[in-house]
Amino acid sequence: MIHSEVSLLDNVAWHSLCGEHALFSSGGSSARRYGAGFSPIIAFANIANPDFSDLEQVCGSGEFFFSDGWNGEAPEGWKIERKLDMYKMVWAGGPAPEVITSGLDIRQLSTADIPAVLDITSRLKPGPFGPRTIELGTYLGLFDGDKLASMAGERFVAGPFREISGVCTDNDYQGRGYARLLMNLLVIKQLERGEIPFLHAVTANTVAVELYTRMGFEIYKTSPLQISRKR
Repeated sequence: MIHSEVSLLDNVAWHSLCGEHALFSSGGSSARRYGAGFSPIIAFANIANPDFSDLEQVCGSGEFFFSDGWNGEAPEGWKIERKLDMYKMVWAGGPAPEVITSGLDIRQLSTADIPAVLDITSRLKPGPFGPRTIELGTYLGLFDGDKLASMAGERFVAGPFREISGVCTDNDYQGRGYARLLMNLLVIKQLERGEIPFLHAVTANTVAVELYTRMGFEIYKTSPLQISRKR
């Protein structure tokens, strides 16, 4: 059953940048961005008619940004590099799942782990990521010795909704259920806090979408995702 406040997800990046993550953002009343070092994401108060003027002084030439919900043409001084569609998926799985973590080295990621985090995210590209992204929520890592085998964390937050993001598993550890395990640990934490887990998945990534559906997430809506660059 979809929550009554689910419309917050229609412009969740904006709500996050103006709300709990305001201290990590810059911009104005019509457009904002995460600060340098965080995920390169911009958001608009009015995604149907985005006003880029508030980004003029806070976005540098050549920077790439991801924006959710906006599907128009680039204004002067900007160029759209790529367009995608993604699903917004909300937890509908009921009670917290059961997990078994015995024998696994799972811990919250810290600044000491940033080189390993940037290595795995740069190779597997789970979405826009920066060296400070792990400050936006709880990020968990599963390690094999010194090697980061899998990770998952939290990013956007709006009202009761908390996003699971940055999910990826090193190619050498695929097929062991590590990503699902870490995601379920986050789901448990969020449900205990009275939050509603949600996530984004590119529509073309059918393997991930099928996994998230089996886990207990359901599709709320399809949303455009644009990657743009400031000239």
